[in-house]
Amino acid sequence: MYPTGALIVNLRPNTFLPSRRLTLCIKPLRDSSGANIYLEKTGELKLLVRDGDRGLGQVRCFDFDQGGLFVEATPQQDISRRTTGFQYELTSRRVGSDLHALSAPCRPCSDAEVLLAVCTSDFVVRGSIQDVTHEPEQQESAIHLHVSRLYRQKSRVFQPTPEGSGWRGRITTLLECGVRPGHGEFLFTGHMHFGEARLGCAPRFKDFQRMYRDAEETGLNPCEMGTE
Repeated sequence: MYPTGALIVNLRPNTFLPSRRLTLCIKPLRDSSGANIYLEKTGELKLLVRDGDRGLGQVRCFDFDQGGLFVEATPQQDISRRTTGFQYELTSRRVGSDLHALSAPCRPCSDAEVLLAVCTSDFVVRGSIQDVTHEPEQQESAIHLHVSRLYRQKSRVFQPTPEGSGWRGRITTLLECGVRPGHGEFLFTGHMHFGEARLGCAPRFKDFQRMYRDAEETGLNPCEMGTE
């Protein structure tokens, strides 16, 4: 509150992970103000969040070894209350769909990425897109799903419909991906990120069935699941 001066924030895992690389993600609070947030390493600063950014609430991710956070208060002309805040997640860098989501979130997943996503995602569901709403200020799109089969979910993202004909819920992705409502069923996978379900791989279900069948015949499927 009432930020002045500057501080360095160094985040560390609470377990020893000698062989695993880490990813740090931050999400500024929507009403955060009064300071710029930089990525800092050996005195060099890279601006992550500018005070007054319209895109507050957007997630920024980077490799843990790229540096720590440098939070610097900005000069103010009045003494009104300001609060600078952000959430963070420090996680082992995953492969497959999660790394794909960070490096090229709008690129369709390869067959290998889809099969790995089925085994490692926080949620895996079969369903269709009912509606898509856009949040330009957050640079995000919300995808509203009707789910016909629930394979896995670690959080209660998808709730039973009142009429008992499946489940429904919403997942988010980047606005730039240009997701639109469409016909047909898809296999939706993804991870929980700052309490929200984020889209990972989402092939058409018939394409997933082909991928899984081909991998099963060659003994290369990383895990088993029903495909009907």
